[in-house]
Amino acid sequence: EPTENKMAACFCCFRCCWTSGGGFNHVPLKELPTVQLDTGHMGTDVVIVKSCRRICGTGAALANAPIVQNKAYFEIKVQSTGIWGVGLATRKSNLNGVPLGMDKDSWVMRSDGTVFHDGEMVHKLTSYVEEGDVIGVSYDHLEMNFYRNGTQLPCTVTGVRGTVFPVFYVDESAILDTQFSQFYHSPPEGFEGIMFEQSLL
Repeated sequence: EPTENKMAACFCCFRCCWTSGGGFNHVPLKELPTVQLDTGHMGTDVVIVKSCRRICGTGAALANAPIVQNKAYFEIKVQSTGIWGVGLATRKSNLNGVPLGMDKDSWVMRSDGTVFHDGEMVHKLTSYVEEGDVIGVSYDHLEMNFYRNGTQLPCTVTGVRGTVFPVFYVDESAILDTQFSQFYHSPPEGFEGIMFEQSLL
């Protein structure tokens, strides 16, 4: 059998449903887009590679899906240190300005262990994030929490407003790999990866 036919069979986009009439009813599945870094919403000097999962260069990028579900979780792995940050932002935030957290449209944890929003430091961690560390972010529309290698950090952020997206920024040779599924660490109970809403498609 030709390889092409095997591939076509593997990637068949129909689901077979057994019907009460004793036959099969083929229902086409609408494939949901993959949550990833958004090349349409990034700074001019940002470089996005590795299937839109790695950010390097200088500046910030949003994910391509807003957080609309009740409890969402995502991660980054710090592949190379430098200046970087992770958190949430609206599409009004300046993605060319590093660091983020200087306007009312971004809430971020920075590589120096501080958490900033609207130009104010709202938390400062006593330990630094190191190369190879995995930072998780959970958000339930009331609180944003950060996790380091699976352990929650003491820096809960409240007051996040608007339609927000995961945001990531880099400078001075920092490299971040984003993870929107198949997480390194289990999300907190009740939280899961960001999902596209059918109504947004």
